[in-house]
Amino acid sequence: MHGLLGIEVLYDYLVRALAVLLVIPFHEAAHAFVSWRLGDPTAKNAGRLSLNPLRHFDPLGTLCMVLGGVGWAKPVGIDPRRFRNPKVGMAVSAAAGPVSNFLLGFLCTIIYKVVWYASYGQAPQLIMDFLWYMIAMNISLGVFNLIPVPPFDGSRIALLFLPQKLYFRVMRYERYIMAAVLVLVLLGVLNKPLGFFVNAVYGAFFNATEFVEAAFGLL
Repeated sequence: MHGLLGIEVLYDYLVRALAVLLVIPFHEAAHAFVSWRLGDPTAKNAGRLSLNPLRHFDPLGTLCMVLGGVGWAKPVGIDPRRFRNPKVGMAVSAAAGPVSNFLLGFLCTIIYKVVWYASYGQAPQLIMDFLWYMIAMNISLGVFNLIPVPPFDGSRIALLFLPQKLYFRVMRYERYIMAAVLVLVLLGVLNKPLGFFVNAVYGAFFNATEFVEAAFGLL
């Protein structure tokens, strides 16, 4: 019995790891691509405009993503001085990461439903589990990164509404803030608010993809 449980847990972590190999690089490459298109080639020149996981992974952040569903990657370097409008450029390039995850999660929701209905619920379990974790991890990473404190992407978006001096003063303490947020996550303090938004996005995705059921004559 214990052996079977151990195999199930190992299987679960392996499927999560496979999903992470796509989720994190997609997020970071989106930052690099948008900042490059807005006029800052810093991330592109550093090789971050790539879906190669090795260019993006932070060992501890990746481990947290696999084990707990939330984590981080190596920060993408951005030089706001190269943007025509530094505040807007920072906000848009920061938003690109979560938006890319939501788009990928939405696409995976469509694929999940199509595979499920087309196979009459008989698709290989590995495929369905992988697609499910692609949906779950994209949503959780997107929501987690919208927390409006440094160093999360949400803080760069919040810069649009904050005095620049105050923003950069807070940025000095981003490592401590990051550590505090992770402690709150581990203690479960943020479970309810994060869970609320994650579930809201889940619901929105599954409602917005009802056209798949309609295509299979299920509505």
